[in-house]
Amino acid sequence: MSDSVRQDAKTPQVVLGDEEIFEAHVGGKLSVELKVPLDTQRALSIAYTPGVAQASRAIAADQTLAARYTWANRLVAVVSDGSAVLGLGDIGPAAALPVMEGKCALIKAFGGLDSIPIVLDTKDPDEIVETLVRLRPSFGAVNLEDISAPRCFEIERRVIEALDCPVMHDDQHGTAIVVLAALLGATKVLDRDMASLRVVISGVGAAGVACANILLAAGISDITVVDTRGILHPGRHGLTRVKAELAERTNPDGLTGGMVEALNGADMFLGVSGGVVPEDLVATMAPDGIVLALSNPDPEIHPDVAAKYASVVATGRSDFPNQINNVLAFPGVFRGALDAGARRITEKMKVAAAEAIFSVASDDLAPDRIVPSPLDPRVGPAVASAVAAAAEI
Repeated sequence: MSDSVRQDAKTPQVVLGDEEIFEAHVGGKLSVELKVPLDTQRALSIAYTPGVAQASRAIAADQTLAARYTWANRLVAVVSDGSAVLGLGDIGPAAALPVMEGKCALIKAFGGLDSIPIVLDTKDPDEIVETLVRLRPSFGAVNLEDISAPRCFEIERRVIEALDCPVMHDDQHGTAIVVLAALLGATKVLDRDMASLRVVISGVGAAGVACANILLAAGISDITVVDTRGILHPGRHGLTRVKAELAERTNPDGLTGGMVEALNGADMFLGVSGGVVPEDLVATMAPDGIVLALSNPDPEIHPDVAAKYASVVATGRSDFPNQINNVLAFPGVFRGALDAGARRITEKMKVAAAEAIFSVASDDLAPDRIVPSPLDPRVGPAVASAVAAAAEI
């Protein structure tokens, strides 16, 4: 692989100044570009009145023609209520808009799809679902983003049920896809059987639940999930519906307690919590372990500390090797789903996306490179092709 896409063992941290950041965001990061010229009277008459009426009449007579004569069929709506933005929390829709614009820019750059940011001034699930139902003729897919748990689970489920187009909450499934890809890479490098791993997941928000689900689907049966109150198990009081359901499918050894009990002898730690795990607990993990400490900007376990005990270490940061970044997944997932004309993004499609990401890295795997660089131009097309092939239309 060329040096342009290979991640070095220790990438220098990029230092950004406030002036540079704000200057890049002046006026937003998106614009609309014309696909047809409007430089003559004839061109104007074709693109707008009277010519546009021909397209409108055709669509009125046959609604399926909207896919051919408008951009809606290839347009992704990036939707948020601003309730769980990055590590900033509930900052509201206006403050969430720069993030949604950035997401749209990534979908364009890495998936070749147009997208539009939509921030909603409501946290009511009924209103969010109703709004997207009413807007459905304007877009072809929905990327739900930065919606707080546990509301995000209900909102995603209801939007999927209400719409006849691909819908994915990226904080859940984009993270899960890239985590599975990273684990495929890590176990290949270490020559370990993925199904035999004892895995600990710290965090039971959107990402934690989705990661647990995809790892269970991939054949890992020994998963222990820990939240701020300790290990999930069926006998624990005060569990939400989502946590109670997850407790029934994890922790096969019936562990109780907290991170001390969970990490002792564990083969893998996955952090999506924002908490901190002390070094002395990391030291109790089994040899030849895997640490994916993904909270940003401060991982649950600092990579330098994790490297003392684990054979493979990954974070969500760009200044250390093995950056686990959702941009490896979501642009290609939406591109593949829309290319295939899929109405749903299925578990099979998500696993196919993870395997495609792994396949791009597989020619040059190393402990410091278990996933490709987010800038590797092969990733988006590989994911899109795999997702389209796995789609159930």
